[in-house]
Amino acid sequence: MFGVVRRHELSDVEWEVLSRFLPRSGTGRPRANDRVVLNGIVWKLRTGSAWRDVPERYGSWQTLYMRFRRWALDGTFSRVPAQVQAEKDATGDIDWLVSVDSTIVRAHQHAAGGKWGQSIGDEAGDHALGRSRGGLSTKVHLACDGRGRPLGFVLTGGNTNDCTRFEHVMETIRVARIGPGRPRTRPDHVVADKGYSSRKIRTHLRRRGIRHTIPERADQVLNRLNRGSRGGRPVGFDRQAYRLRNVVERCFNRLKQWRGLATRYDKTRESYQATVTIASILLWI
Repeated sequence: MFGVVRRHELSDVEWEVLSRFLPRSGTGRPRANDRVVLNGIVWKLRTGSAWRDVPERYGSWQTLYMRFRRWALDGTFSRVPAQVQAEKDATGDIDWLVSVDSTIVRAHQHAAGGKWGQSIGDEAGDHALGRSRGGLSTKVHLACDGRGRPLGFVLTGGNTNDCTRFEHVMETIRVARIGPGRPRTRPDHVVADKGYSSRKIRTHLRRRGIRHTIPERADQVLNRLNRGSRGGRPVGFDRQAYRLRNVVERCFNRLKQWRGLATRYDKTRESYQATVTIASILLWI
C-alpha cells in the first residue's frame, strides 16, 4: 500500500497495472520514485496546471516534465493501452460494436508556439494545430468500443473534416492477441454520424466486411431522389444500433474531465498525444 491516496492521484489498482509497463531504471544514480513521479504527472494533467505549479510533494517539476517527455517520445505511454486492451480482449471484455466521432479542443495561448497545419505527420514540425474562426484548435478523432473505452485515436488540426480521417482512425484499432494469432483490427459493427456519410467510407467498410450504421445527410437523400431510379436504393439504417452511438459522446465527456486534455496547453503533438493516451489508459483500467 502507498498510504493515503490524495485527489487526482493513482489508486493502488491503477498503479499495480501501470507499474508493469514502466521501463526499469538502469545502472547509476537511483531515479525518483516512479509512483510519485507518475502521480505528479497525472495531477498536472487532471488539473491543467503549469508544470511549475505542481505541488512540491511530487518532487522537482523539472523531473516530472523530463520523465513525461521521455516516456512520451520513447513509446512507453503508447505501449500501455495496447497491452491492457490485449488482456481485456482475452477475457472477452471488449464490445466490438465500435463508435467513431471527433471532438474539438481549444488550444491555449501557451500551445500556440507549435507549428499548425492540416497534415497528420507528413510535414516536419506539424503539431496538430489548425486555425479556424475560433482560433487555434486540435481535433481528436476517436474510435471507442461499445462500453465507451478508446480503441484508438488520431490528432489533427481543428479545421480538418471528420470523414477525411475515418480510415486513419480505423487503422489505429489494433488489439493484439495473448498468445499466437494476428492482432484484431476489424470490428463487428461501426456506428457513426452523418459527418461520415460518404461513398468512400461505405465502400471501405464493405470491402473489409464490416457492418455499419451511418445515416445519410439530407442533401444526399435529396440528390438520390432527384435522380430517380438512377439514384439507387436507400442505404441500410439500423435505428437500434444507431441509438448506441452515444457511447462515444460519453467517452469524450469522461476524457474531458481532464482539464489538461479539455484545453490543450502542450506545444507538441507528442506531449498532447501522451495526455490523451494517459487519460485513455485509466479509462481502461
